[in-house]
Amino acid sequence: MRVVVALGGNALLQRGQPMSADQQRENVRVAAQQLAPVAAEHELVISHGNGPQVGLLALQASAYEGVEAYPLDVLGAETEGMIGYMIEQELGNILPPERPFASILTMVEVDPEDPAFGDPTKFIGPVYAKADAERLAAEKGWAIKQDGDKWRRVVASPQPKRIFEIRPIRWLLERGCVVVCAGGGGIPTMYAPGTRTLVGAEVVIDKDRASALLAEELGADVFVMATDVDAVYRDFGTPTQAPLRHTTPEEIRDLDLPAGSMGPKVEAAIAFAEHTGNAAAIGRLAEIGQVIAGERGTHIEPAGVAAGQA
Repeated sequence: MRVVVALGGNALLQRGQPMSADQQRENVRVAAQQLAPVAAEHELVISHGNGPQVGLLALQASAYEGVEAYPLDVLGAETEGMIGYMIEQELGNILPPERPFASILTMVEVDPEDPAFGDPTKFIGPVYAKADAERLAAEKGWAIKQDGDKWRRVVASPQPKRIFEIRPIRWLLERGCVVVCAGGGGIPTMYAPGTRTLVGAEVVIDKDRASALLAEELGADVFVMATDVDAVYRDFGTPTQAPLRHTTPEEIRDLDLPAGSMGPKVEAAIAFAEHTGNAAAIGRLAEIGQVIAGERGTHIEPAGVAAGQA
């Protein structure tokens, strides 16, 4: 079975933890222990978040004032390499030495005409007082928005259109590789208007949406978003909350879910299920084997499939 697992950011760096290499490696080691049994039984592709890592690189770069800060596409490429290296090494320390691994720097195309460019919504970077944010926006051409009682830079989050490295990813899977790719939603790229020249884009692609596209284009049998909650809940946070175990795109689409956390995961799951007819699942990394087997987590499947498993 071909399985695509999207690791949530908590699998790499949890809130409040120091952003040290040692801490990130320890978290990756824990994730590898959960993923190793999956890799032993299935074809495995791993994608991952990179928000804290990009933020750290941006903060480090801001301390060097001799050059302009590196753009988001370059920071994305750097973090894909760093995180892929750690995942490869920690999984390689568990699996048999003959099992091959590969991390792919993955460019993902976005459309410069995507409506998201007209309304940037993705907060990135540090918080500022309003006057400082306005000054930086004027100097650097940033868009800014209020975030609580502070102000922050915002960038667009357009839809992923195409994964440029999909062919070598397929080739590697066919040869038994565990593949790490499309980290952080992929390296955002686009064609310069009116040309066939590929350039970086100063945007953030949603990791789960890009992972759903990856799973679809690879013909995955199951697409799993591993997070720190055991399932999607109906009426979450209320006395009547209840986990959804097997559901359909139609049913789960009616839920009122937080836009900044579970919402994008459910949207990605719906897209994969509707486009492929296969199951998308959301559940705990610690229960990944049971999630893949359909015993834990929330499974979103087309109506006929879900009814057959009820």
